[in-house]
Amino acid sequence: MAEDRQLRAVVALAQAMAVAHTPREFWRAAAEGARSALAGSFAALSVWERELGRLKVLVNAGERAPGEEEFPESETYPVNRFPEITEFLHEQWAGGGEPDAWVESVDGPVAWEGGRAHTLHRGYRHPSAPPDGRVAALRRRGRGCCVVAPIVLHGRAWGELYVARPLGAAVFGRDDADFATVLASVIASGIAQAERLEEVRRLAFTDPLTGLANRRAVDMRLDEAVERHRADGTVVSLVVCDLNGLKRVNDTHGHAVGDRLLERFGSVLSLCGAMLPGALAARLGGDEFCLVCVGPAADDVVRVAGELCARAARMTLGEGVACGVASTGDPIGQVRTARRLFRLADAAQYRAKADRSPKPVVAGRDGTVLRLADTPPRLPHAERRAFRGVRPGRESPPEDGI
Repeated sequence: MAEDRQLRAVVALAQAMAVAHTPREFWRAAAEGARSALAGSFAALSVWERELGRLKVLVNAGERAPGEEEFPESETYPVNRFPEITEFLHEQWAGGGEPDAWVESVDGPVAWEGGRAHTLHRGYRHPSAPPDGRVAALRRRGRGCCVVAPIVLHGRAWGELYVARPLGAAVFGRDDADFATVLASVIASGIAQAERLEEVRRLAFTDPLTGLANRRAVDMRLDEAVERHRADGTVVSLVVCDLNGLKRVNDTHGHAVGDRLLERFGSVLSLCGAMLPGALAARLGGDEFCLVCVGPAADDVVRVAGELCARAARMTLGEGVACGVASTGDPIGQVRTARRLFRLADAAQYRAKADRSPKPVVAGRDGTVLRLADTPPRLPHAERRAFRGVRPGRESPPEDGI
């Protein structure tokens, strides 16, 4: 039965969106699910960028016409060419109606009388819009008809679901349009759920004060990076920074000013991190920050760390930064775990702080760092390093593979 087929299609669509791990996977799953459910040959998902007054295509799925990319970077359409999303739909909602899908064919928009389809002139087209924008697009791309359903999120138009059939195929009927409206609602629910999950993920891996990544994000990134290094030799580097003078600022000017210092240095760290492709800038906690770099050469990382020290020294508040660097691109021995790299960078940072060095200290290029890392002294503020295996008042436990 048709109802059973539609129910199975809705379930399949929801399941495919639920298991998507990235935005692109989600967009593809939504478009492909809708295309299959409506027996179309092509489907697209577009978002309405209100501030730019345009529809931006996120994904093209199915049988693409020449020039159509699956994930286009710049396929956009001014909404005055397709005004339904801003004019007709808004009027319908304001009058208490629901946003329904509509059908167009190469002969024009389609309506139904007595169960039979016929084309009509669209009375709600904006005067400035070129005639039959979608009809012209259908003809240009060799398609026979399309059904367009608005995607509504939080009571506002979010974008459109577009499904097409080829020339010669049956034109979408009223039941298809109604079903497309249902599918658009399912997609909207999936988008809302994805947004909630993204917000949870952002909160779980973001430092709330600076907006940088947090310790949890660093641990995950560094574990993955070290595994990649062990597999193919990719260079992995870690820059650990200790912001000098934070306690003095807090005691003299108050914690609100201290927070501004942390935020300011976070911005400087983010700027310098952007000089290294793919670098992760993070606040580990308190006055300790880091950069995780995967791929760039050790010399490039040291150069950027030097720039970071110079910029921190020029900040109005604080007393600069103590910076330590450890990279698998330097002679530091075998690195089998993230803990080893952290210990080396930490020892280098401690040496920089003890020497009041205006430049980064680099493990493998300073003769004392490797010894400090392997037999660390009882450092002050050791509780900050507890997550790396150093318990306050004790030396680091031995590590397998060092």
